[in-house]
Amino acid sequence: AHGPWSLEDILGEEDEQDRVPLQKLKLLGESEELRALLLNPHLRQLLLTIDQAKDKSSLMRRFMQEPLFVEFADCCLSIVEPPEKENILPE
Repeated sequence: AHGPWSLEDILGEEDEQDRVPLQKLKLLGESEELRALLLNPHLRQLLLTIDQAKDKSSLMRRFMQEPLFVEFADCCLSIVEPPEKENILPE
């Protein structure tokens, strides 16, 4: 009724720690590794199933047992939240 929603309309302050900055989300679209994973029809079906599900949380718990879904989630996390470099030994 009043135009498009903003993130502030959807997320409260308690959700702030779970937010990923837009700049980091854009990195997902630039990842060749992620694009390659998304070519897998089984993964695409899993993602569509989650997107269309009413009870997403229980479905997510089940899919987190699927190695392909875990690989997808790990890939996304490594892009938006790269591992700390402080524990890596210099070459």
